[in-house]
Amino acid sequence: MSTTRAQEWRNWSGGVRCTPTRIESPASTAEVVDVVTAAARDGLAVRPVGAGHSFTPLAATDGVMVRLDRMTRVLHHDPTTGRVRVEAGISLHVLNRELAALGLALPNLGDVDPQAVAGAIGTGTHGTGARLPGIAAAVVGVQLVTAAGEVLEVGEDHPWLGAAQLSLGALGVLTEVTLQCVPAFLLHAREEPMALPEVLERLPELVEDNDHVEFYWFPHTEKALLKRNNRVPDGTPAAPLGRLRHLVEDEVLSNGAFEALNRLAHAAPALVPRINALSGSVLSAREYTAPSHDVFVSPRRVRFQESEFAMPREALPDVIAGLQRLFASGEHRVSFPIEVRFAAADDVWLSTAHGRDSCYVAVHAYHRQDPTAYFAAAQDLFTAHQGRPHWGKRHTLTSAYFAEQCPRFTDWLAVRDELDPDRRFANDHLRQVLGD
Repeated sequence: MSTTRAQEWRNWSGGVRCTPTRIESPASTAEVVDVVTAAARDGLAVRPVGAGHSFTPLAATDGVMVRLDRMTRVLHHDPTTGRVRVEAGISLHVLNRELAALGLALPNLGDVDPQAVAGAIGTGTHGTGARLPGIAAAVVGVQLVTAAGEVLEVGEDHPWLGAAQLSLGALGVLTEVTLQCVPAFLLHAREEPMALPEVLERLPELVEDNDHVEFYWFPHTEKALLKRNNRVPDGTPAAPLGRLRHLVEDEVLSNGAFEALNRLAHAAPALVPRINALSGSVLSAREYTAPSHDVFVSPRRVRFQESEFAMPREALPDVIAGLQRLFASGEHRVSFPIEVRFAAADDVWLSTAHGRDSCYVAVHAYHRQDPTAYFAAAQDLFTAHQGRPHWGKRHTLTSAYFAEQCPRFTDWLAVRDELDPDRRFANDHLRQVLGD
């Protein structure tokens, strides 16, 4: 076991900071038990942390922070069922390649992959696809260490699986996860600039006729980038992007030049509409075919803050119109694109897509800017359309709102009451969103 004392911790965006009494890095479930038991003896709260990619202070604590970055093994693979059991600290980046070596893949992914599996499922990370739910829906079993220091196995036949699939680290420390995977597959990626009105007009057919659809809209303009990813028939050869094109488009333009433009926008907000028009104008169409994880995941090196809400799919046109009015008011100059994705309904208790087909709308702000007013205005719009905030992205809502919008919220709280009656795994943020 590795222990670090009184050292400041920051999340990826730099927007969350805390100084735990100690940071523990256990290498096994048994060591996690020791950490939780010792924290209880010392009267300290416990918060697990993965890669720190949440924008909310979910992991923040002045007690014991438990890092899972030494628990990264693939433990078991069942070639008959396609199920894989892993330690909960393994990153999606490593897991994707381990699965590929086994001829497997996750059914869907988000657009970045540094997150630990525990953090990705624990906050409701998702990708896009009208017929596909978020990553947590692939969880068919977990092992967790409870506040009492007990090791609890929750499998498919356990009544609490729906609660444990997305747990916010508030039911215990996840140590192992069993995932239902699918045979590895290639995706044909098609990306092209398209005017926002055309995207919105064609959206019903686009969402229905493609496996994965998302679009990015540049505020203060009608410019958008549409992405469509579709599975190809077995036996189709890969045709990935060339190294030079990947370097120029995904590193130089999408990261290096985008960083420079955001610095300029931060220094001169009046230029933002022209900067966005330029960013939207340099986009070019491209197509390629590659393994699913290489298509889903893109390098994201420009740091930002983010807020994202899931709404009923039919609300999207009104939500976009509301954002257009917000930008037209001139109160906010926004240099980051709006990201729109889709997901199928699922039965994960705290999932933002629980029981309804959903659209996800994400607003971003460059990390040097204060997004408070912008995110508050967007939140007012999203909640007016029954929006459910992504658990790992910024919002200011409380347990009263979640009790209204999440059908299984009360059931989930009952499981928490049984597993952590003394709130060993609580912090200020969880008291806000879950209540006491």
